[in-house]
Amino acid sequence: MRVNVNAEHCVGAGQCVLIAPEVFDQNDEGTVMVLVETLDDSARIDAREAVLACPSRSISLSES
Repeated sequence: MRVNVNAEHCVGAGQCVLIAPEVFDQNDEGTVMVLVETLDDSARIDAREAVLACPSRSISLSES
């Protein structure tokens, strides 16, 4: 599974970082950064929750 983000649409709410800090962080402007693009099994559940919690729908997951 791969993480995709559209940082231009990110509003900096930080929900992704709170839910999956091993996968996401925020840059100096407050927008989302991906720390790990390809997820192992342990990070998939948290990443899925982060996708659902993102208020701007800036995060998506794809099977790879």
